[in-house]
Amino acid sequence: MKNDFEAVVAAIAPVDQTLSKAGQAHLDDLTKPQGSLGRLEDLALQMYLVQEGGPLSSDPMRIYTVAGDHGVNAEGVSVYPQEVTRQMVLNFLNGGAGINVLAETVGAQLYVVDAGCCGSTFDEHPSLIQAKVAPGTANLAVGPAMTQEQCLQALMLGVSLADRAHADGVKVLGTGEMGISNTTPSTALYCAYLGLKPEAMTGLGTGLDADGVSAKAKVIYKGLEANKAVVESGDALDILTALGGLEIAALAGLILGGAKNRQLICVDGFISTAAYLAAWKLCPAVKEYCIISHSSAEGGHVSAVKAMGLNPYLDLGFRLGEGTGAACAMFLVRSAVNMFNNMATFSDAGVSEAE
Repeated sequence: MKNDFEAVVAAIAPVDQTLSKAGQAHLDDLTKPQGSLGRLEDLALQMYLVQEGGPLSSDPMRIYTVAGDHGVNAEGVSVYPQEVTRQMVLNFLNGGAGINVLAETVGAQLYVVDAGCCGSTFDEHPSLIQAKVAPGTANLAVGPAMTQEQCLQALMLGVSLADRAHADGVKVLGTGEMGISNTTPSTALYCAYLGLKPEAMTGLGTGLDADGVSAKAKVIYKGLEANKAVVESGDALDILTALGGLEIAALAGLILGGAKNRQLICVDGFISTAAYLAAWKLCPAVKEYCIISHSSAEGGHVSAVKAMGLNPYLDLGFRLGEGTGAACAMFLVRSAVNMFNNMATFSDAGVSEAE
């Protein structure tokens, strides 16, 4: 399986920056002062490079909300019991969650993926992809969360999700997740990959009080120490294996697969950005195919994004996950594409340009 994964990474090509001149010239010819639509123009140019020229296409859009459970939940790092992961999967399938409402509002397809929920298989549902790698991870506080084979299987699951979307003509992907306690492995990944400190990165998660946050930071320290040799090695795959989660690895694979397929990926919040970080460490070229949808209100996200040199598009105080921020960013993607394709140009409209 490792050979298959390495082939995916090798197939990811950087965007052709020589196309920038033509894309920027078109943006500058639109009937507006140059640059007056700000970051919407940046997003349109990124789409132009991803899609290797215009006209651009933003639809169909698809969000994958990937679910998994975590052995570190046994350390008391969440105010919710582990059963809530499974209950929320059912809520997604019943159409009752925030991501259901926002995906429908933006016109994005939504699929729910069981990458690693505890318990047996779910009843079949047309919006459910059952691909359980394992019924949750091991406890990262005492050793590796996954075996390398499990991590690779989850990564390749994510690649297969991107490929499935590509076969269906999907142009824009969104990452979403569900997993009680998954801010803990995400924080551990930020600390291991970026050299950040747990006390600065650890947030409320599902609603911890100050004592709970402090205890959670200590668990993350414990996990970093238990996996010290892997962290010090700097090996991106081994770090993801030791400290990640099945849904996090699957989302990293989705990002890698989307980049391979030249799809734009709207990365959601705290957990999804940790998956992006893993994918970026595995293949830096994925940066050119991704946008960070929003600045999460979860503690540490701003610091992590800054450390990666990224600039989220939205700041709405979100910390729900599920893909909700990615859904909102899809409005911007569609706006950027429609601006690029449908605005009149000075050349065609007979409007005088600035002297």
